[in-house]
Amino acid sequence: MSWFPAAPPSQRWVFALTAIAAAVAGTLHAPAARAQALAQPGQPSVQPSVRPLQSSTQPSAQAGDPRARVDDPDAPITARAEEITGRPDREIVLERDVEVIRGETRLSADTACYKLVEQEVSAKGDVNMWRFGDRYQGDALQLNLDSGKGWVLHPEYKMKLNNAQGRASRIDFVNQDVAVVTDGTYSTCEGPNPDWYLKSGTLRLDAGRDVGVAGKSVVYFKGVPILGAPALSFSLSGARRSGWLPPNVSFRSKGAGEISVPYYFNIAPNRDLTLYPRLILDRGLQMGATARYIGQTGAGSYAGQTHAEVLFNDREANADRWLINSTHAQALAPGWSYGWNIRGASDDDYPSDFSKSVAASAERQLLRELRSDYQNQYLSLTARVQNYQVLQDPAAATDPSLTVPRPYDLLPQVRLHARRYDVKGFDWALDAEATRFWHPDLVRGDRLVVAPQISYPFVRPGYFVTPKLSLHASSYQLGEGAPDDARSLTRVLPTFSIDSGLVYERETKLFGRAVTQTLEPRLFYVRTPYKDQSDFPNFDTAQAGFNFAQLFTENRYIGSDRISDANQLTAALVSRFMEPGGAERLRLALGQRFYFRQQRVLLDPTTPLSESRSDLLLAAAGRIAEDWSFDSAVQYNASARSTFSSNYSVQWQPGPKKVINAEYRYLRDSFQNALLSSQWPLSARWYGVARVSYSLRDNKILESLVGLEYKADCWVFRTGAQRFVTTIRNTSTDVFFQLELNGLSKLGFGSPLEAFYKSIPGYQRLNQGR
Repeated sequence: MSWFPAAPPSQRWVFALTAIAAAVAGTLHAPAARAQALAQPGQPSVQPSVRPLQSSTQPSAQAGDPRARVDDPDAPITARAEEITGRPDREIVLERDVEVIRGETRLSADTACYKLVEQEVSAKGDVNMWRFGDRYQGDALQLNLDSGKGWVLHPEYKMKLNNAQGRASRIDFVNQDVAVVTDGTYSTCEGPNPDWYLKSGTLRLDAGRDVGVAGKSVVYFKGVPILGAPALSFSLSGARRSGWLPPNVSFRSKGAGEISVPYYFNIAPNRDLTLYPRLILDRGLQMGATARYIGQTGAGSYAGQTHAEVLFNDREANADRWLINSTHAQALAPGWSYGWNIRGASDDDYPSDFSKSVAASAERQLLRELRSDYQNQYLSLTARVQNYQVLQDPAAATDPSLTVPRPYDLLPQVRLHARRYDVKGFDWALDAEATRFWHPDLVRGDRLVVAPQISYPFVRPGYFVTPKLSLHASSYQLGEGAPDDARSLTRVLPTFSIDSGLVYERETKLFGRAVTQTLEPRLFYVRTPYKDQSDFPNFDTAQAGFNFAQLFTENRYIGSDRISDANQLTAALVSRFMEPGGAERLRLALGQRFYFRQQRVLLDPTTPLSESRSDLLLAAAGRIAEDWSFDSAVQYNASARSTFSSNYSVQWQPGPKKVINAEYRYLRDSFQNALLSSQWPLSARWYGVARVSYSLRDNKILESLVGLEYKADCWVFRTGAQRFVTTIRNTSTDVFFQLELNGLSKLGFGSPLEAFYKSIPGYQRLNQGR
């Protein structure tokens, strides 16, 4: 019998099941259940994604996470069709242009049958189902709205997240969380013939456990199989998950070919471990591991990371070789923390043999430090022990000038800094330090330093004046290596300084823009009496770099072993151009120091200083247009009419993925280098990347990189080579290429992305955000 009178085919009935069911058998609602898409749209991948750790106190559900998708348990069930027949207490048959809606689930088909008792929907003919933006299209479907169990035949699916899509012969819903895809494909490419896809015999998607497992899987690219595996597992939401990372193959001029197959352990949301088995063809097997952790305690947070690697019986060096880097920081109580930084290597040649960047290969002083810090509103206290492992360049054996000096060990050092501001108009501070210095070849001893200071700032609109009085008191107790009559030394030196400046402003224009220009002259006078310090050891003091920050300091040395005598005046002038919103468009500065008497406290007595004025410092920096920025600094000796050092850099970035950088660096008697780097589109889809660092002094290339990138809609290809200096006489060359399948994996060898980011300021990834 017909529940409603037959309607003309042109008339479409809207049938609210909840209203009829309430009248017949009580109010009927869909059961409260977790709403899960059939194949949860995560980022299925042949490798887990090694992502930043989460604190154990942070929620793990995020946007796109299956656990964040919850349907309304009280949502009514609504059906529409051209013709509706059946029994109100058993089943309802819907014919022609069928639509069933319940919460976030919507179903359309040619015909459908809804069984009220079983809470089951069966549909045939042009079946479409949408859930949370995901779509499934097939020939027939059966779904139990209560348990989530069911199936769909010959489906095509498309996921909202990451644009994932594919086909299958059948999808079985095991329950609300688990679905099994049979003879299915997966891709992030649009269209019926994707450039790449993953094909698997069975694909089990478990949204409750956030895991997908693919069996008998093959990755196809342009119709060619490029990767096969008996089984693959991945996270559905893109979260970290234990599993194999893609193999990394490298070809280098040093170390020949090598392959690494990392394995990732997702121990907890705030802890993980990655193992790096690495076969270096001409050296042997290297094992590496990186452990990371973060977390919260009652006193605060902690975080750390440790990386270690061992090369067993290096066939070239005939020895076991290793490297370790470990850092840790942890709060013990409010304001009180501790941490360590431990670095070490088995031999001097380790960085040059295995580093993959100029910076890493040039690092020769490896820090080992254990420290504890306490600070509050008015003081900070630090206690630490510290030493360095010094790695010598192999060329130092024949050229002593290349020898890297060994710093003193601090065993231990305790430092105190206390300060108060605006105490009846006065600012005061106190610095104190007690250190035991140890060195295997040089004078050892203890040093105690106390340095109080007080100032009274006068700050008014348009000007400021700050007189300051400070005192440096130090005591040394020296041991082995010091003369008997100079084992106990003391020094007390006062310093008076006065800092003053004016600030003028005017409205003007810069390149047609309305700006505010400032003119800020500044004078800084320092007076410190002379004291002979030639008997004092030099534990940690060096000449401070000459720059604008150092111009306005009382001591021209860093460290406490030398206190420079001073009767000097620094003059500087700064002009800034600022837009109405406060953004600084351009800054110009110049400064110079004038000496009223000869400087007598020297680090090297063989090079006396007799100049009446310092070198002139000039600097200019800014963004003169939206796509142009520059920075420059010059140290000029007016007496000799020569430049001591200079640095010029300019960046042009006219649009996304378009950048050109140029830089020139010069330091007298040291280096003269020119650098160029760029990322630039060569055509609609091809991009070029390049970098070259050239020594104008030695007429040789220090570092070079060249690469190409191709961007398709759902994949990116990268290739290139990098060459850099590892020691004075040695270089290394890396060759790499990579095929990145968006939403799946990166395949190839080498690490081009890492090289491009480090080498080209302003570089942008082609598939940014993936």
